[in-house]
Amino acid sequence: MKLLSEYNNDVFDRLRFKKDSLADRAVQVLVTDANLAKQINSWKSIPDSLPADFSLELAQYFDFYKNKLAESSTSKNEYAQTFFERNGGLYLAMLGFYSLPYCYAFADGAQVLIRSQRILDQIGERLGETTRFVLDIFKPESFASQDEAFLTCAKVRLIHAYSRYYIQMHATNWDPAFGEPINQEDLLGTNLAFSHIVLRGMTKLGFGPTPKEHQALLLYWKWIGELMGVETNLWPTTVKEAFELDRLIRRRHMKPSEAGKKLTRALMEFYQKNIPDSLLTSQLESILAFFLGKEASKAVGISGQTPVSGDILGLFLKFSSFKTFGAVNKHESLRKNLERQQIQQFGKVLQIKLPELKRS
Repeated sequence: MKLLSEYNNDVFDRLRFKKDSLADRAVQVLVTDANLAKQINSWKSIPDSLPADFSLELAQYFDFYKNKLAESSTSKNEYAQTFFERNGGLYLAMLGFYSLPYCYAFADGAQVLIRSQRILDQIGERLGETTRFVLDIFKPESFASQDEAFLTCAKVRLIHAYSRYYIQMHATNWDPAFGEPINQEDLLGTNLAFSHIVLRGMTKLGFGPTPKEHQALLLYWKWIGELMGVETNLWPTTVKEAFELDRLIRRRHMKPSEAGKKLTRALMEFYQKNIPDSLLTSQLESILAFFLGKEASKAVGISGQTPVSGDILGLFLKFSSFKTFGAVNKHESLRKNLERQQIQQFGKVLQIKLPELKRS
């Protein structure tokens, strides 16, 4: 109950102007020397001994992750990773059909995304990197050692800080009323979209998690949130708290915006061109509207005209996943399929990389 009392406008108004100082200090150094980003991009994991030429800011940033290894709980992580091992294909489908367009329905947060041309001009690459992030953090036994999952979180967190830096330095049309770019409220909302909203989508299809599984996933994403620079003292650890947090953020920020509509159109155009199943693409807008509901659909400018049955859609997605990955969506199968698709589409396997650009 104490946490629920913190879910109010006064607290969350302050969160809109809170950033991530550890990552922001590191990026202030990285933008001065493109070779630093290039060096980090060459890593397979965070090295035990950091380069001698790293500044104090960079050393403190990566020491944070090295110290986090001691806090990792193999037993707690394993439960969530096993859930993904059984439901990975459906989990990824919910990210694409529900979580991403749901994020676009929040007008102020969408202002950051629309200012990144990559999300519009290179949407396939951006979606591929997002999928790679999720697969890295759900890999069986990830975080049991200083493996690539820690490095993936560290790089995505820095990419957020790069976005803040470039918007603050170069975006002449940024309205202070939006709050800070990628602020703590938006980070909480995004974390919620990748966890609670995914599970809500699965429930809409009749494949919802048990209360124990739902809570385990929320606790896992609390851990991920810590690694991503989220102030997790406000993170929900029960289904009730997650519901109330989502309701508060919806009430505060869900509204129509040209940014949200433009992002959703780009997403749907990409799906139309790249999803091979004509049955899905012919009903794409109705499927998105089914998950989003009336308010969020209106915010992103869609209106599904054909009613969709959750039970039938769920069976169809399960069957589609079965055809692609087999009876069990093993992490290895999901990753190999992603890499095969990326090689066909882009001629290479996509990697999560820091921008290698020197400040002018």
